[in-house]
Amino acid sequence: MTDNKDPMIPDGDVNPIDTDYQIGQDNIVVNVGPFGLDIHNRVFAISGLAVVAFVILTLAFQTQAEPLFTGLRNWLTGNLDWFFIGAANIFVIICFVLIFTPLGRVRLGGTEAQPDYGYLGWFSMLFAAGMGIGLMFYGVSEPMSHTLSSFGGTSLGENGLRTDWAPLGAAGGDQEAARQLGMAATIFHWALHPWAIYAVMALGLALFSFNKGLPLTIRSVFYPLLGERVWGWPGHIIDILAVLATLFGLATSLGLGASQAASGLNYLFGIPLGDTTQILLVIGITAIALVSVLAGLDAGVKRLSEINMILAVLLLLFVIFVGPTLLILTGFFESLWAYITNLPALSNPVGREDSNFASGWTAFYWAWWISWSPFVGMFIARVSRGRSVREFIIAVLLVPSTACVLWMSVFGGTAIDLYFTEGYTALKDAALPLQLFTMLDVLPLAQITSFIAIVLVVVFFVTSSDSGSLVIDVIAAGGKVDAPTPQRVFWCTFEGLVAIALILGGGLAALQAMAVSTGLPFTLVLLMAAFSMVKGLASEPRG
Repeated sequence: MTDNKDPMIPDGDVNPIDTDYQIGQDNIVVNVGPFGLDIHNRVFAISGLAVVAFVILTLAFQTQAEPLFTGLRNWLTGNLDWFFIGAANIFVIICFVLIFTPLGRVRLGGTEAQPDYGYLGWFSMLFAAGMGIGLMFYGVSEPMSHTLSSFGGTSLGENGLRTDWAPLGAAGGDQEAARQLGMAATIFHWALHPWAIYAVMALGLALFSFNKGLPLTIRSVFYPLLGERVWGWPGHIIDILAVLATLFGLATSLGLGASQAASGLNYLFGIPLGDTTQILLVIGITAIALVSVLAGLDAGVKRLSEINMILAVLLLLFVIFVGPTLLILTGFFESLWAYITNLPALSNPVGREDSNFASGWTAFYWAWWISWSPFVGMFIARVSRGRSVREFIIAVLLVPSTACVLWMSVFGGTAIDLYFTEGYTALKDAALPLQLFTMLDVLPLAQITSFIAIVLVVVFFVTSSDSGSLVIDVIAAGGKVDAPTPQRVFWCTFEGLVAIALILGGGLAALQAMAVSTGLPFTLVLLMAAFSMVKGLASEPRG
């Protein structure tokens, strides 16, 4: 850090918004003995009650919940895949427009603002924000899935529609073409599009907090559109949607991580699979996250993130050196080129023949990424003060995207090589959460690397749960960044309870259904936020 000055006080010229609103003016402050609450009366009450009601109803009607969640997910992704895919394209286009226009010269925090972090520290934090549980869960399974479905070719049902899950036109019987298409489809889900979603949200939050002087909440981004009404019910609804989207997005990840950690423990130590193991893991992870919450941001999240980064890099380097090293290194560039050449077709929102891939994979992913955007966006905003808009967007798009391409090329490329070259068919037969451990099994030191992978899954979740609780609490406290700790304990606890309710109420289908359901309304919020953010940038002095 450069110094300890208040980041909300700008350096140099800005065009602040003149409003009488004071942070926390609508809050209820309650002190009960040593514990205190400082909550936004409507946002906290409505979002908190909605979450509590959801947990109770899902646990009370478990048998009815599973078909309901499955039907909901299939309807949303099947009928609105064009909307999710089109919206994500808009976010990418906005980012490139900002890079190549004079708006890119605007500096976050004022014309004289200096970055709080050096490039190395800043890049590390951007990378850490993107190195979520998804890379552990899907790093092997997604490249394998897309490659094998492409290799298998297309198949038609009785109605003439395709029944296969291959991306685009598949690559029936051609190993190399299937590998290229499989990696291109994987990278598509982990590179520019998701990071453009995060960049738009983060840029809006940073601009309206550091330059415009408004509270660090989602509603602030809408001031150019709503004016003073942003402090009333329109703003309350925006913040409530942000809380629910973040909570269910995090719960989805927590459920995925629990299923992968359970598979790893079963594989290594013979611990029985099933809902009970997953629920115990969610309870354990939530308990560790609570300890981290109580320890505070620097002592908790920061230290755990550093441990995680070291373990992730060690695991990555290990696979590069003991796996097919030359193939991995050349595959990185081949996969990147395959992604670039297939990008227009993969991002096409209408007239797709690969409807299973577009709705079952891409639409779900975009909804999931969007539900995470308030959480990751606020984190990125808080560490990016002092950067120009152009520098900010280039870094947020390219640094984590490159890291994700490398991760997928290393883990996915190794798994695909083991399958096609070594004939290791166990990878194809393994369940989705188990595929990472199945791949590590044929490499040296399998017991050690598999154990490290389980630790990584758990620690990713602890840091996500802790950071997510902090972000949700800031929104539910009307933008106060120093709200009492018991509030974060509440949100952290309910993230775990929502994950347990979803595991019992339909497993993976329920988790995905809630990510898509909360992602849908928040996609509309984010599209309006992008328009409002560009209006806000246009009024700023350019450094």
